Amino acid sequence: MKVILAILLGVSLLLLAYTLLKYRLTWRWLSIFAGQIIIAAVAIYAVNYSGLISGLHIPLNPTTMATGVLLGIPGVLLLVCIRLTVI
Repeated sequence: MKVILAILLGVSLLLLAYTLLKYRLTWRWLSIFAGQIIIAAVAIYAVNYSGLISGLHIPLNPTTMATGVLLGIPGVLLLVCIRLTVI
């Protein structure tokens, strides 16, 4: 099973490299995307560990990260509001 996963990882890395070279995507785009991921993760960690609202915990998973990356800080605030409404 590990061999299959390693082969899939290798193939996907090769396809990613091919796409980057073919469409000439700049590293600037990737650095902005990485920056957005870092900002979203820091914002979610700040909400989780600030202690301003006791018992509030936003899980760090692909869905919450995607919301934070696509919508930024308002997306994290949206997650907080949704979590407070659902609780």
